[in-house]
Amino acid sequence: MNRVENALAHATETKALRIGAGILPLSGDMFRELFPGKRAVIIADPTTLRVAGSDVRDSLAAAGVEQDQPHIFTSPDLHAEWKFVEELDAVLQRTDAIPVAVGSGTINDLVKLCSHRNGRRYMVVGTAASMDGYTSFGASITFEGAKQTFSCPAPLGVLADTAIIAAAPKEMTASGYADLFAKVPAGADWIISDALGVEPLDERAFAIVQDGLQDALGDPEGVRQGTVETIGPLIEGLMLGGFAMQAHQTSRPASGADHQFSHLWNMEHHKMADGHTPSHGFQVSIGLLAATAYYEQFLRSDIARLDIEGAVAAWPELAEAEKYALELYAGTDFPEIGLKETRAKYIGKQQLREQLATLKNNWPQIKARLEKQIIPFAEASRRLRIVGAPTRPEEIGITRRRMKESVIRAQHIRRRFTILDVAVRTNLLGQWTDAIFGPGGVWEIK
Repeated sequence: MNRVENALAHATETKALRIGAGILPLSGDMFRELFPGKRAVIIADPTTLRVAGSDVRDSLAAAGVEQDQPHIFTSPDLHAEWKFVEELDAVLQRTDAIPVAVGSGTINDLVKLCSHRNGRRYMVVGTAASMDGYTSFGASITFEGAKQTFSCPAPLGVLADTAIIAAAPKEMTASGYADLFAKVPAGADWIISDALGVEPLDERAFAIVQDGLQDALGDPEGVRQGTVETIGPLIEGLMLGGFAMQAHQTSRPASGADHQFSHLWNMEHHKMADGHTPSHGFQVSIGLLAATAYYEQFLRSDIARLDIEGAVAAWPELAEAEKYALELYAGTDFPEIGLKETRAKYIGKQQLREQLATLKNNWPQIKARLEKQIIPFAEASRRLRIVGAPTRPEEIGITRRRMKESVIRAQHIRRRFTILDVAVRTNLLGQWTDAIFGPGGVWEIK
């Protein structure tokens, strides 16, 4: 059983995945097998209709599938925002046809949510290796000014023609490469969470993401050039991340501190100087490098001599932690998220003492596993630069001072245990942050 077959066997929502060059003509047969006797309606935008949608429509017709007129989003500002959910809802409410999403992140998320809201499943034909959301449960949509994840099932079937995906804009492929690379520090976050007894590591879901990950990331030059040989492993890795999330029923297998930065900046409505929001993958590129930088500081620290009592003494009581969390987001449109998430992951002083003792007593084994997992900051930066992903915060419009502040803010917006929590609980956050942003640091603030 290969990696895809193994992942499909454990996926709870997706039943079919085809990856290969020149396979668009197979989309009609996949639809007919998954949705026998059903009508189809293609959902696309003008670009995705041109590069793949017309061929999908022909394949559906050749397979004897009846079709509604395709719905084409024509807005030049199409993104995963609620007004487009309402637009597609209006289309699906008039028909019982099964949606066939032809596109990547935005179209897939819109169709995923609207299909669920209208009581049916859907199929997606991917057109770019830009993110890992094709096969994940949930859709990330901007609602009432804030990016939110809505619960809804992954597609029943996915078809990814690597010849089409290889020809996608290079920045979309670079975005997907960064999103896949983030699984490296995200895996480390799960390892340390498991080691400290916070959240057990699901070996099956972990393996779905991590087995083959290093190979998929190993040829950034080929990814930059858009060769089919390198795009195949890239899109496969992104799909497997979604399957692991299905198997585990959370995003833990594919998301750690790296994504917390992206979530924070989306909630803060961050835009670059030109008014555009950096892509999810480009935000995660900076987030994964931040996580990697903190892991390097962690691995350089003399944890065998960790001052446990000093860390416990510095640990706030719950009321103090709650007050700080409220102050941190005062004046934002998400004023209580820090309070909610801080409460969810708060532990008392005695539990902290025991947790740090576990870290200290088992440090050689923990360190060895983390060193095997983490790709060094310099090497990660080199590969990301080759594919065209950002490696400095200012490349996505984040000043280094804001980046430094984001470390604290990102740690408070999610209850998921990550390297940022390790930094806080060991009382080493300040020391590590000074090393990263101070003189000679990888992101030195001049």
